[in-house]
Amino acid sequence: MRGCSAVITGAGAGAGAGAMAMAMAMCLCPVPSMSRSRSIVGVNLKNMTVRVFQLNQKQVCSASLSPPNSKRFLLLNHHNYGESDAETEFVVVNFYRFVFIKDPAAEVARHLSFLKDLDIHGRVYLNEQGINAQYSGPAKDALLYVEWLREDDRFSDMLVQISQAINGHAFPKLKLRYKPSLVQLEGGISHLPLLDPSIRATPLAPSEWRKRLEAVNEINEASNENIITEHILLDVRNGYEWDIGHFQGARRPYVDCFRSTSFGLSETEDIASDPLANVDKEKTDILMYCTGGIRCDVYSTILRQQGFQNLYTLKGGVSHYLKNEGPAEWVGNLFVFDSRLSLPPSAYKPKSMVKVSKGELVSKNNPFARCYICGSQVSELRHRNCANLDCNLLFLCCKDCVKDFRGCCCVNCITAPRLRPVLSEHQRYKKWHIYRDLECKAS
Repeated sequence: MRGCSAVITGAGAGAGAGAMAMAMAMCLCPVPSMSRSRSIVGVNLKNMTVRVFQLNQKQVCSASLSPPNSKRFLLLNHHNYGESDAETEFVVVNFYRFVFIKDPAAEVARHLSFLKDLDIHGRVYLNEQGINAQYSGPAKDALLYVEWLREDDRFSDMLVQISQAINGHAFPKLKLRYKPSLVQLEGGISHLPLLDPSIRATPLAPSEWRKRLEAVNEINEASNENIITEHILLDVRNGYEWDIGHFQGARRPYVDCFRSTSFGLSETEDIASDPLANVDKEKTDILMYCTGGIRCDVYSTILRQQGFQNLYTLKGGVSHYLKNEGPAEWVGNLFVFDSRLSLPPSAYKPKSMVKVSKGELVSKNNPFARCYICGSQVSELRHRNCANLDCNLLFLCCKDCVKDFRGCCCVNCITAPRLRPVLSEHQRYKKWHIYRDLECKAS
């Protein structure tokens, strides 16, 4: 191989020529060639592991092979991190899988044992219905956990999404535990048939989703009549998430917490707050999307039970879409539930658009993001928390109102007894008890 050296170690008994051929085939996975760069291919036939590192550019390809008696191999990661970067570059990892876990307590203990020596922060929840994880860590540790998990057949083909952290860990600490509901919804979700994929909505690949949206938007633009459409684009997120970014044509959800989502469940036919009210359940295509896909999988199961027949979800959610299709049909940034809060499309697909700085500006053609206080167009698609410790409202705010209202969301909060300092730029408040303790010390 041009510019590539192979290191083969630990060829245990029974490895066989077939395994060797498969391992060397994996060394041929596409790694862009560049001048003054070289690849190192490491093959461990005892553990059936192959790693390809492209030095002098941020590229790493890691693969894990099944035992010699299996014909399948598993491509684990092909991300933009070099060998040295894997030690220092932090990433954020997201994945979920609905699958039966017979003994969740034992599964939690197994994960805790593996992670005890790794630098991982975040949320990993398990129960009888599967796993839901969002965590951060150095690329080496973060991807090692994925590799270990995918050795389990239940998670071998699970979609794993990885994005770059901005400044170290995106979560304060690791929370790995049993949780009755993998996502929070009024009444819980343990009774839902989430393990049956036929009950959930049909997943659409990002390319197919884009084609659908383009067709729907063309029809909507061509028609000036107020008619009931045969397609409903349903944003299954919170209103404040929509405020900084959404697909064109999607209505803002009147929901501030997924727990209280009730689309299609209203007893009254309130079209203003429920886009599924008065919809023909047999003929209307419902196109659902959320950040990573899990909320859509859960809620589509509920809608199926309510009689909606044509349900479709965006596979992998908006983050997977932006990585594959870029910002086509998308407006603004993507809200994420970690310390980064807001990510521009370029964070997922850098080559799809001109490089932008932190806090991507709002296009004048899409003045949807407004200051919560004065209603003016904001210059940065990023929320902040009210400085009033007892309010803590998450809201968008222009620079003038941040200054005039001292980081608060309203006049009443300005005079509140427990005010935190005004944060600038991309800073976030620490845990509330830190400010409580500071106040106690001051008094």
